[in-house]
Amino acid sequence: MTQIKNNWTDQELVALYNKPLMELLYEAATVHRQFHDPNKVQVSTLISIKTGGCPEDCGYCPQAARYHTNIETNDLMSVSQVKAMALRAKSNGSSRVCMGAAWRNVKDGEDFEQVLEMVRTINKLEMEVCCTLGMITENQAKRLAEAGLYAYNHNIDSSEEYYKEVISTRGFEDRLQTIANVRKTNVTVCSGGIIGMGESVADRCAMLRTLANMSPQPESVPINALVAVEGTPMEDQKPVEIWEMIRMVAVTRIAMPLTQVRLSAGRKDMSHEGQAMCFFAGANSIFAGDKLLTTPNPNVDDDMKLFAKLGMKPEKPFAKKAQPQTVEAQDSSFLPLGEKPKWTRPGHSIEKNKLASKKA
Repeated sequence: MTQIKNNWTDQELVALYNKPLMELLYEAATVHRQFHDPNKVQVSTLISIKTGGCPEDCGYCPQAARYHTNIETNDLMSVSQVKAMALRAKSNGSSRVCMGAAWRNVKDGEDFEQVLEMVRTINKLEMEVCCTLGMITENQAKRLAEAGLYAYNHNIDSSEEYYKEVISTRGFEDRLQTIANVRKTNVTVCSGGIIGMGESVADRCAMLRTLANMSPQPESVPINALVAVEGTPMEDQKPVEIWEMIRMVAVTRIAMPLTQVRLSAGRKDMSHEGQAMCFFAGANSIFAGDKLLTTPNPNVDDDMKLFAKLGMKPEKPFAKKAQPQTVEAQDSSFLPLGEKPKWTRPGHSIEKNKLASKKA
């Protein structure tokens, strides 16, 4: 039986990544079958509940207000809108709804209260609820948990070293602190990163080392391939080759055996054969729906056809962890504190991000 290892080194992970592909696939597939049903895939639907206008300068993101990317922005959706979208997702085979808001961090107030009500509403539909809202405090994490949140997503994006080449408005340590705040509740952690931003293999493996050496390891790790969007600093990056995704999925599976490894952004450009290789290598979770926040994604019908070809089926909700209980707002033990945490703003600047801002 494979033991969970929390002391990976960068060198060990790079050696895994560079193994002959057939050996790497065999090892990853063997680990995958020890801990997961290889014919089950956890299907999530991502809803952008508040799009655009983000004050950050993440070089990959079309939602940053400082870049001109022609995305359609919207204010925070209503609870009824989100409920209708969640019901549609459930009817299409999704077991989880992930709600994303283009915020730097959560602020106590009317908007957060509305998000908490969305969490309560979707949990009552017997679906797993995930949120990605930016940085959160311990009290805010506890309020989300009390509402019935199943998972919180906060990606670390890349290695700590390469992160400085991507984002200058948020510190890497703040991402780790947000994950630590979530860990003080019963909410599971979803955290991964993006490949294809110009980073090295060593950076990719350093990112995985940060995640794999957490104790416990994240319950879900999304592996995103950069979707280069015109107007962002990374608009000219070359697409990631499918072999790079397969290797990344395989190493993630070996390093984090219990984790749901999620094929995320960039799947639209993957062939059925390429996705099948990723599933064989240990991926067992996808985002469904024709859009991931603002970037294109395969439609649900296409995914179901692929599943039928491979003999795979969507996983039922709460297969890994029991459904959280929802506490109504009036019965809450945690009140808004009106916190104003001092999240860091690193002092360096990134030239390509500045140029993209000037262009906009």
